[in-house]
Amino acid sequence: MTDKYILSLDLGTTGNRAILFDHQGNVVGQVYQELTQHYPQPGWLEHDAVEIWQGTSSCIQQVITDNQVAPTEIAAIGLTVQRETCLLWDKVTGEPLHKAIVWQDRRTANLCDRLRAEGKAETIEQKTGLVLDAYFSATKLAWLIDWVKQNLPDTDWERVMAGTVDTWALWNLTGKQVHATDVSNASRTMLMNLDTGDWDDSLLELFKIPRQIMPEIKPSMEVFGTSDRAQLGAEIPIAAIFGDQQAALFAHGCDRPGLLKCTYGTGCFLVAQTGIEVTRSNNRLLSTVAWSTKSQTNYALEGAIFTTGASIQWLRDGLKLITDAAETESLCNKVKDTNGVYFVPALSGLGAPHWDMKARGAFLGITGGVQREHMVRSVLEAIAYQVKEVVDAVNKDSDNPVSLLKVDGGAAKNNFLMQFQADALGVPLERPVVLDATAQGAAFGAGLAVGFWDDYQKLVGDRQVDRVFEPGAGQSQAQENFAMWSKAVTRAKDWIE
Repeated sequence: MTDKYILSLDLGTTGNRAILFDHQGNVVGQVYQELTQHYPQPGWLEHDAVEIWQGTSSCIQQVITDNQVAPTEIAAIGLTVQRETCLLWDKVTGEPLHKAIVWQDRRTANLCDRLRAEGKAETIEQKTGLVLDAYFSATKLAWLIDWVKQNLPDTDWERVMAGTVDTWALWNLTGKQVHATDVSNASRTMLMNLDTGDWDDSLLELFKIPRQIMPEIKPSMEVFGTSDRAQLGAEIPIAAIFGDQQAALFAHGCDRPGLLKCTYGTGCFLVAQTGIEVTRSNNRLLSTVAWSTKSQTNYALEGAIFTTGASIQWLRDGLKLITDAAETESLCNKVKDTNGVYFVPALSGLGAPHWDMKARGAFLGITGGVQREHMVRSVLEAIAYQVKEVVDAVNKDSDNPVSLLKVDGGAAKNNFLMQFQADALGVPLERPVVLDATAQGAAFGAGLAVGFWDDYQKLVGDRQVDRVFEPGAGQSQAQENFAMWSKAVTRAKDWIE
């Protein structure tokens, strides 16, 4: 068999990654490139879309070269991306009209407030399954369109394309031939009608977004197009596109109701599979598409937490309390508790279940005896407590309480955090050997779509578990301190006027 590999592209918030998987579903090689974060104003965050594409292209070339793989040996490409981040570009020149606005960006909070005051929130939630929030793409695209009209008045709108990062990457991968997205990413724009699976004309009108600039919505697992031979040296089918959290859900085998996972990345995303029916939450969770094929769409409930790994990165790059993320584990283990310090990770407002765009980060309870270790430990405990809030919401929405949490993502490497999480929840955590579940899910989807693999359950069943964290001696202290942390959260809410 000449097809030996699946290439997975994981275009995340902090960096881009290209990973090769073999027939056994194992990682053969990978290349990662960090992505520059641009903060033009407080609460604003942008990415250079050209840098995203150049980084992706360079990761592909390097992973192929490093592992001495011929492009013709790659059966398919799977693509998974940071969701909600969006941009506009010129389809003739290929140039972005402005930097991409990142999902964490809060610049459109006032627009959301205005729409809420106009009574639009309920309709938006009913149509899209999403809470009216600056997190989603709709208000970001509206802002970009306004900016282009004011600053580039000669723009020919017949040449403008809009899209999330998957659309931008796909367009470039296919040599500027395919302008499309998949339903899992489209469901995060706040412009897709969850019942029809298509752009909603009344929402496009509300946000003043011309329909012709939007990409075509396709199923997550099908051939979107082939790679440009000039770039990759072969025409390889791009056979799956997933939002990153949906890809991780797919990798974990969470394909039926009752199964859920939590990814510890830049943010934390807890996603529960709900099957082939749209399920609505009574506890401020999002209704979203999990993935789809030509014959079936699966849905999910999601709790999106904006700042988790990003707060560890901030300890490193902003406060310079640590030199690398791995150091947090030993620092946390040096102290028995946080010495009364509580951290609220609202660096980009608060996501589920609060949805407070005006909250801001805070350390509370600081006294003279507090040391660096206590501050660092309070940040890691806050990550676990945010997840506990969402698990509590999932439990309120469900007849069967969560009894096991499957975990992945970079911060899931941290044994202190995982043990504290198990203690705070009072349920076991299952951590796989391959923590790049987002990339793995995209690879599985692409490989299944082209017949590289034919048995999803076997693929998932063959994934190895690294460790199960059982609730331990720290359980009562972790759960008692949760009430105090919740009090700290109320102090940080509604901070910005």
